[in-house]
Amino acid sequence: MVVDVNVKQALTDPNWLSAMQLEYEALMKNHTRDLVSLPPNRKAIGCKWVFRVKENADGSINKFKARLVAKGFNEVQGFDFQKS
Repeated sequence: MVVDVNVKQALTDPNWLSAMQLEYEALMKNHTRDLVSLPPNRKAIGCKWVFRVKENADGSINKFKARLVAKGFNEVQGFDFQKS
């Protein structure tokens, strides 16, 4: 189930903080994010944390899942990506 948690709240909860750290470590390990210089007159594409509680069949909590997702709707075709 997707839960209504904002980043400020998540940073104060050890379960969400741990989930965020695992997500960040996975992004770095898999090289899915790189810090690069922006071209002149361009803005960075933003991102957002999405929080989800994974449940077992009996409804008990399996784990807390945090995902950092890009706001792809801000991308410009031909500049930020090439359509294939």
